Amino acid sequence: MGPAGPDRLRAASGDEHGGVRAGQGDEEGNRRAQACERDPEGRGVFLRGRARPATSALVAFIDEHRDRFGGVEPICRTLTEHDCQIAPSTYYAHKQRLASPSARTVRDTALKELIHEVYASNYRVYGARKIWRELNRQGHPVARCTVERLMRELGIAGSVRGRKVVTTIPDQAAERAPDLLDRDFVATAPNRCWVADFTHISTWAGVVYVAFVVDTFSRRIVGWSAATSKETKLVLDALEMALWQRDRDGHPYIQGELIHHSDAGSQYTSFALAEHLDQAGIAASIGSVGDAYDCQSFRTGSRKDRVVPAEAV
Repeated sequence: MGPAGPDRLRAASGDEHGGVRAGQGDEEGNRRAQACERDPEGRGVFLRGRARPATSALVAFIDEHRDRFGGVEPICRTLTEHDCQIAPSTYYAHKQRLASPSARTVRDTALKELIHEVYASNYRVYGARKIWRELNRQGHPVARCTVERLMRELGIAGSVRGRKVVTTIPDQAAERAPDLLDRDFVATAPNRCWVADFTHISTWAGVVYVAFVVDTFSRRIVGWSAATSKETKLVLDALEMALWQRDRDGHPYIQGELIHHSDAGSQYTSFALAEHLDQAGIAASIGSVGDAYDCQSFRTGSRKDRVVPAEAV
């Protein structure tokens, strides 16, 4: 037994409690080692997170390693032992949802294809509002908020209007022709009144200016031209194309019957254009600055909707 005393009591206490703790630690360590032996390689990183992984991540993990565990139930038990609780029924329910998507998922998939089609066919510049209107015009009823949500999921967005470009700059010193229309843009027959104007279109390579001539009787663009500078040649080329186009179509103008109307921009009050109109027997008519109201819708639509790639111009 040995002599009694404080040292013996401390030793006995240490042997009793310390021996139990050591035995328990070894036993728990063995259990942990056995459990870890069942885990696949690399499971330490997956299971060491403080929060439980998302169900989709657990399902993917099970799909990848289920064969090494002998099925779904064993790997679910192992994951539960490591604080990543997931029942086999949860796994199978998740797989069933993936195999049979909901009605909303099916509709969203179809709408995404339609949205991308409208977006691509309009030079990738349409925003949610215009795509929403176009889909409804095509017979696909959909809410605007749905289009906005699906466009965010697709990672697409409409173009943003850039800085304002001034196209009409009057020449105060130039002599102006009289206003023969007085804002009356109604024509009784073709080739009686042509309204000319030009606008700008933003491209990835920069600003392109487009001049056009509209026959107010048919509201058809009979001539146009494009250039990177807004010189008088821009509007002269549009006029020349209009004259050539009408003659080719078998509807030439008659000298003395046609009025060429424009605003008071310096290109339209230039001597070169006035001389060209006089030689062609076309009456010149000039309104105030920005007074070609017959072309307003075309100009607005061009600036807002046609931010086209440079190679398309």
